[in-house]
Amino acid sequence: MAKETVCVTGANGFIGSWIIRTLIENGYTKIHASIYPGSDPTHLLKLPGSDDINTEIKIFEADLLDSDAFSRAIDGCAGVFHVASPCTLDPPVNPEKELVEPAVKGTINVLEAAKRFNVRRVVITSSISALVPNPNWPEGKPVDESSWTDLNFCKSMQKWYPISKTLAEKAAWEFSETHGTNIVTIHPSTCLGPLLQPSLNASCAVLLQLLQGSTETQEHHWLGAVHVRDVAKSHVMLFETPGASGRFLCTNGVYQFSEFAALVSKLFPEFDVHRFGKETQPGLTPCKDAAKRLIELGMVFTAVEDAVKETVQSLKDKGFL
Repeated sequence: MAKETVCVTGANGFIGSWIIRTLIENGYTKIHASIYPGSDPTHLLKLPGSDDINTEIKIFEADLLDSDAFSRAIDGCAGVFHVASPCTLDPPVNPEKELVEPAVKGTINVLEAAKRFNVRRVVITSSISALVPNPNWPEGKPVDESSWTDLNFCKSMQKWYPISKTLAEKAAWEFSETHGTNIVTIHPSTCLGPLLQPSLNASCAVLLQLLQGSTETQEHHWLGAVHVRDVAKSHVMLFETPGASGRFLCTNGVYQFSEFAALVSKLFPEFDVHRFGKETQPGLTPCKDAAKRLIELGMVFTAVEDAVKETVQSLKDKGFL
């Protein structure tokens, strides 16, 4: 049976590239790939199966603030995977203009186009950054999808990425309630795995910096790690499961960053990985099946060890390490 035409925004980024690869593996032959204007989509056309005679990947340039460009990309699609959201490796100079406005307005632009063209479902890539930090979360309870990031706390700490992801998701749910647009949100933790794109992304940079001796605790940004392949599979699964609704945490467990650092050190003793002597996330309650909503849909997560090994190999292959 022919699969529907779908659109992926932020298609040439880390998660977007893996979603396109996963869609091709799942038999989708008509994919609209929306990319930031002027960015390089070349690797998308070299993915396994992308040169198949039946596979058609159409590239659309679309700035998050350009509603007309998104309309062109989404026209004719039955589904949209909205991944695009600004994320910088360096602190923003003007966070409102660089992060918050594009994240929120971009999401609304996508949803308005989805409404106009009767898109069946929009899968929105949110983040654990829309769940935490949440200082008022009950002690002893594992973080789940009912948690929302505390915006005032983030403002006091000048943490602008979580603010952008939280406001964008809240705007999406508000739009969905007003207009009846069918959406689900997925919340990946720190995403690891082979880089399909040529540039370094923020989540793999966390591992890279750890290998280079960083003492950053990731206190407010960490719940756990997940293989990007699992994140991509979860996106497709949520699109293809009509009964799926609401928010979905996507992580292979919740645990301290200090535990992750110890694991990386054990796997790669040749690197000078910092050993954290105490809790890096004070009060964080560990949970092996934190993504139980996805697990109940049939998701089987890749071992974190494998995700780390594959990321390190990719960082070496790409010349980052």
